[in-house]
Amino acid sequence: MHDETQQNFEPASFAHVPVLLEECLEGLAIRPDGVYLDGTAGGAGHSRAIASRLDKAAGGRLIALDQDPDAVQTARARLAGLPAEVIQTNFRYAADALASAGVEGIDGALLDLGVSSHQLDDAERGFSYRADAPLDMRMSQEGTTAADLVNTLDREELARILRDYGEEPYAWQIAGKIVEARQTAPIETTLQLAALVASAMPPAVRRKDKNPARRSFQALRIAVNHELDALDEGLDAIFAVLRPGGRLCVITFHSLEDRLVKNKFRRWATACTCPPEFPVCVCGGRARAKLITRKPIEAKPGELADNRRSRSARLRVLEKL
Repeated sequence: MHDETQQNFEPASFAHVPVLLEECLEGLAIRPDGVYLDGTAGGAGHSRAIASRLDKAAGGRLIALDQDPDAVQTARARLAGLPAEVIQTNFRYAADALASAGVEGIDGALLDLGVSSHQLDDAERGFSYRADAPLDMRMSQEGTTAADLVNTLDREELARILRDYGEEPYAWQIAGKIVEARQTAPIETTLQLAALVASAMPPAVRRKDKNPARRSFQALRIAVNHELDALDEGLDAIFAVLRPGGRLCVITFHSLEDRLVKNKFRRWATACTCPPEFPVCVCGGRARAKLITRKPIEAKPGELADNRRSRSARLRVLEKL
């Protein structure tokens, strides 16, 4: 991001309605003297609610992370005066970030995954298929863009990304349209890509699906930001520094994330890891955690009516033993 844009950036413009807020606060079981991590500060909605429940004099402290420089700037402004510190990094590097802040163990952590409202609403960030903008999608505003991927990857790899990360049934056809189009000119904008995606689908599907590009944009965003790798590594890093009795709360917004979190939580909460055909346990394994939520918590009707983003939100909570 250019310095000029940064100087004109108003923290108030980073709109953020925290999803499942009360459920997260209950899940974290916050103690006033505890040390907590918000791995996805965003607009600081969850962070501010957590930090406001902490007692600085008793040792209460929040470390908030975000890789987006806009979010970091906003979170620092909104957490001013509270026992909180904001660090610009991806939560996959949580262990390093906590160590740099002098924190050895935490009593709870929250991850609110997916794209923030600000990132979607700011057309220039290139996340939205509804507004024309450079095809970017980088949460950190650094590194490879979505335009780089669609203009350089071969058809097989593009199709794999769309299929694996977007669960897109027309992945091969869309990848073909992309490869064909870029031979004439590079694909540089969000609406260019959205039109190509739509053109690869049968007319009946286009008529039925109001947003035929939704799955493809999700897939490219996940690939650009290495989201599933970051989630896999981040969960391990955070669980490692969680103290016994500490809670880990994760909000997911699509099935790939939720499946990864569910399976990771289940493994940590399982005592025996012997193959099912073994008649008796020989591994001597012990569960490392217990599931606080057997099924994910979803938004209540009131929140669903007030906040569209909460419709696909799923909260899972784990406690370390």
